[in-house]
Amino acid sequence: MSEPAESSGGTTEFILKTTAARAPRNPLVRARLLLNEAQLAGCPVLAVQASAGFGKTALLAQWRREALGSGAAVAWLSTDEGDDPARLVRALVMAVRGGCARPGFGRVLFDGATPSASHIDAITAWLAEVASSALDLVLVVDDAERLPAASRQLLNYLLHNTPSNLRVIVAARGGLDELVDDLLAYGQCVSVGAELLRFSHAETRQLVEARLGQQVDADNIARLHELTEGWPLGLQLALAALERAGDTRGVLAGLQRGTGDVHARLLGELVAGLDSADQDFLDCVSATDNLHPELCAAMTADAEAPARLARLMRDTPLFIGAEGSNWCRLHTLARDSLRARFAAFPPARRSEVLARAAEWLAAHGIKEEAARHAHAAGLDTLAYNLAEQCLLDAVRQGQLGALERWRDILPEAELARRPRLRLAAAWSMALSEHHRQAESQVAAILATAGDEPLLRYECALIVCAAAVYADEVDRFVALFQPWAEQPPPTTDPWLLQAHANRLAARALLQGDPALARRVQQRAQHPATARDHGYVMRWGELVVGQSYLWEGQVRLAEEVLRPALSSAETELGRRHPLSAMIAALLAAAVYTADRIDEAASLLANRLDVLERSGTPDSLMVAYRTAARIASAQGMEHRALDLLEALQAIGTARALPRLAVVALSEQVRLHAARFRAETCGALLERIDQLVADATPAAGPLMQQSLSFTRNLARAYGAMASQDWEGALVQLELAAPGASALRLGRVAVEILSLRALALDQLGRPGLPLLREAMTLAHAYQLARTVGDAHPLLADWCRRLADEGQAAHELARAVAPRPQRAPIQGAPRVLPSMVLTPKEREVLELLARNLSNKEIGVAMSVGEETIKWHLKNLFGKLDAASRKHAVRRAQILGLLEAG
Repeated sequence: MSEPAESSGGTTEFILKTTAARAPRNPLVRARLLLNEAQLAGCPVLAVQASAGFGKTALLAQWRREALGSGAAVAWLSTDEGDDPARLVRALVMAVRGGCARPGFGRVLFDGATPSASHIDAITAWLAEVASSALDLVLVVDDAERLPAASRQLLNYLLHNTPSNLRVIVAARGGLDELVDDLLAYGQCVSVGAELLRFSHAETRQLVEARLGQQVDADNIARLHELTEGWPLGLQLALAALERAGDTRGVLAGLQRGTGDVHARLLGELVAGLDSADQDFLDCVSATDNLHPELCAAMTADAEAPARLARLMRDTPLFIGAEGSNWCRLHTLARDSLRARFAAFPPARRSEVLARAAEWLAAHGIKEEAARHAHAAGLDTLAYNLAEQCLLDAVRQGQLGALERWRDILPEAELARRPRLRLAAAWSMALSEHHRQAESQVAAILATAGDEPLLRYECALIVCAAAVYADEVDRFVALFQPWAEQPPPTTDPWLLQAHANRLAARALLQGDPALARRVQQRAQHPATARDHGYVMRWGELVVGQSYLWEGQVRLAEEVLRPALSSAETELGRRHPLSAMIAALLAAAVYTADRIDEAASLLANRLDVLERSGTPDSLMVAYRTAARIASAQGMEHRALDLLEALQAIGTARALPRLAVVALSEQVRLHAARFRAETCGALLERIDQLVADATPAAGPLMQQSLSFTRNLARAYGAMASQDWEGALVQLELAAPGASALRLGRVAVEILSLRALALDQLGRPGLPLLREAMTLAHAYQLARTVGDAHPLLADWCRRLADEGQAAHELARAVAPRPQRAPIQGAPRVLPSMVLTPKEREVLELLARNLSNKEIGVAMSVGEETIKWHLKNLFGKLDAASRKHAVRRAQILGLLEAG
């Protein structure tokens, strides 16, 4: 039956307002943002606020589908400036009618004239009718920031009086805090802001691979995620460029340089609708890292700049706002392009803008950035004065990049006049590959230090750090010894924590991990945790390393995972300390057989560790990356990584790194019984150890000797000299015990058992002990990685019922991809290697070399190498000929 009153009353104007936004094609559903996820479930009000480009509307569409799928009704309302209280009431009625198929809902409210004084009564009546409707209703109110003040008060009333069958999702580009602050305080609301809407690293991988339809290298995923900062719009633009170019590396290189298709398209799409004044404003303010309305006014000399900034933040997706603050910043992708345009300003205007920025920043205590702007503006004296005031504190807080920017532009004369600047430079150099230069800076400081015990003590801490980065562990212990038990009296929490870190590192090097942890526990200081997170993270690094050395990977992960989260939040993903913590955590999760997670932790970080990581963290990272590659069937990649580590050790005169790299290569080749190759590698190890031993102290000699003995054991196994292997393993065992290397001790124990078994002696008791320890410490990959014969022996024991299922799981083969129904199938044989069989199967499905490489996660050159071997074994002249020959020989059957 028709309703004339309504048709004449103008319901048409509400149709678009109450129509849900169109959902994107093939949306990525993010599990952590599902309505029934723990942090969102059961909350009557959800407030979503973020600037444009963060996928707010896509999330609302996801929630709408989810609510409909759970049986709820969804009413949608997009508000605007014309929604006065009376119109808002009518729009709410129409939203329920359209979303819930209730044409008679709110008849009196819609058709009747509501006095302005009764708008609260009208909303109350609307809420009462919803409550009595027996509907499970979700109301979505989008663009709430556009509502007039009176209507916002009405919405506020609605949010505070929702019945039990109503859930409200209110979304805006900002300005919701006043509406929901008290609801948040009482747990009646969850706020979803820009940080939650950003894509995580895992979500970026999921999105990229779903969009491109192929696996993407972990390093490239990490680079893309870091460059876009998880910004949904930035990711979409980058993916569009990748799809068009088909060149992941080339597009990412352009992104890193601030050039290329993505940047051009980004600016073209985002500033196309802006007038020249807005574009000039953006170019001008891009010079600073963080923006404030008053800073923008100072830089542009325009009193209207705050209003312009607020409008651009509301209307464009270029900005990231800080929640609960007036500060914001430009997205990195947009900022880099805008800065290129700022660099094209006339020099006089550019200097004027930078000088104004420096003045404002200095007046507000943001001294390091002020100093950089002052220097860029040609105000050198002001720049050096500001740098002297802030750079030492910046370095102590982990802002090492701040000093790197100044290292090449600080004249020696200025360093001589400003000892705090020289001290900052010394710290920065000590914590990097420039550790040798740090000692010359310390010598210059001490020459004029006089009798200042705290300054001399800090200089000692610096040279100790330099010794660690130089891998001179005995020298580190000797340099720290005079200060270890009697440091100068101080109440400075930073120095107290730094002293504890050195004590813990010394204990660890001397083979007492438990003492290292006790030192850190006694040193915990509330002021340090609050104000000096960087130096605290170093302490957590040592504690995590102590557990990892002992083989207690679960305890190591419990320490390292929150430490990594804090470090990445405070310092960034590619900060050297973040990368070092990630390297240790990757080793722990790899040992626990979470290979993909370990690969993600190391992605796009090895170059950071090479420049600014300690030798131990660099060694752990490369060794773990090589073992990941080997576990994924990419032996060539594993060997390439180990050769790179060896080259780093040689180039930086760090013999222990080169010895470890060669030892790991021996282990890989021994698994395939390549005796000649292992022999050649062992000769190089012997030469390196002989060259390093005369200058090495007892700690370094012990480490080198242990690594060499273990490598010799693997070399003997490659020759199937099991008696010799047993001798070398028994020589290596005390070294593992002295260094408290729990995981390696389990590996040695299991290999001793294997050697005994191969010699016809009882090795099963030792193997059972090793497997029990591996299970207790969750060292899932230790026994399986030690040697293929050992893994086979363990599997046989499991099949015979002589080993518990939990222990056998540690050496179980990794699951293979399920075969495709109807596809050609290669039969097992001794003719072809497993990799050749996999290539042949994909070849029979008419895949190109590139497609086969993607399917097997290897490069095209590797596929060509496998094909060459296949053609030789099958006596084939072409791809089709190889498939046909395999069928004739019974190696390949049709699907």
